[in-house]
Amino acid sequence: MDWIHRVDAIRQWAQNGNRAPHKPLLLLFALGRFQRDGGAPIRFDQARAELDRLLVEFGPPNPTSAGYPFHHLAGDGVWEVSTREGPGSPGSNVGALTRLEAAGRLAPEFSAALQSDSPLLAQVARLLLDKNFPASLHADICAAVGLDLEVAETDTAVRTAKAERVRGAQFRKDVLLAYEYQCAFCGYDGLLAGAPVGLDAAHVRWWAFAGPDDVANGICLCALHHKLFDKGVLGVATDHRIMVTAHFVGRSASAERQVLDLLDRPLRAPQGGFPVPDAEHLGWHRRQVLRAPVRQVRS
Repeated sequence: MDWIHRVDAIRQWAQNGNRAPHKPLLLLFALGRFQRDGGAPIRFDQARAELDRLLVEFGPPNPTSAGYPFHHLAGDGVWEVSTREGPGSPGSNVGALTRLEAAGRLAPEFSAALQSDSPLLAQVARLLLDKNFPASLHADICAAVGLDLEVAETDTAVRTAKAERVRGAQFRKDVLLAYEYQCAFCGYDGLLAGAPVGLDAAHVRWWAFAGPDDVANGICLCALHHKLFDKGVLGVATDHRIMVTAHFVGRSASAERQVLDLLDRPLRAPQGGFPVPDAEHLGWHRRQVLRAPVRQVRS
C-alpha cells in the first residue's frame, strides 16, 4: 500500500479556492497521538474540545463541528470509527457520536506501516502541512497536535525539501526587493550585518491553494505581522487599507501599537515597476483566512 498516495488522495470539499482542512487537521491530531501512545483509539467525547480548538485556530473562518472530519475521514481508508454498538460511524452529528461513545483510530494497516517504516510518519505529516497550510504555521500546528517531526527522512524527501527551499528563496528575494526591505504593515526594516533580518515574503493566497510564487501574490512583512496575517488577525481591504479582526484582543501598549493601531492604515506599496497585490488574491485571503467580523474605524 502506498500510504503517501492514499493520504494525498484524501477527498476534501473544494470550490472556488475555499479551504477545508478539517480532515488533514484530524489526521495530524491522530498522528500526534500515535507518536505518544502507538495508535490507541481516540474517544470522540474526550478529544472533541481539542479538535474544536484546532478547527478554530487553523481552520477556515466559517465554524465547523469536530464531528464532520471524525465521521467523514473514515471514507478515505486511513481512519476508522466504531461505537459501543460495533464498527462504523453513526454520522457527523456530535450528539450521536457522544451518546454512542464513538471512538476513532488510524486504520490498522496504516498503523502497522507507520510502526515498520519510521520515516513514513514525518513524510505523511509534511505532506498534509504543505498541502493545506503556509510554512509559517507548520511549527504551531505540530506543537498544537503534539507532533515531533525530527525523525529520519528518505533521500527523496530531502531532495524535495531542497527544491522547495530554492523555489521559496527566489520568491523571497523578489518580494523583499519589491518592498525595499520594509514591512508593508509597520515599516520595520531591520538588518544584521547588512542582510535583512526578521523580514518574510508572505503569500497572500497560500501556495497550498494555487497561490503563485510571484510578486503580485506577495507582501513583505516582518515575522510578527506575517504570522498574524496567516492566522487571520490582519487582512487587506479592496482599497489596500489594513483590516483587523474583531476577535483579536490585546490590552498592552505593545498590542495596541503593533496590531490595533494598524487598523485602516494604508498598506505600503511596492516600488515602481513592481505590481501591487492582486485583487483576486486579496479577496481569497479575506474570505478564507481573515476572521470576520472585522473591527470598524472609530468615529
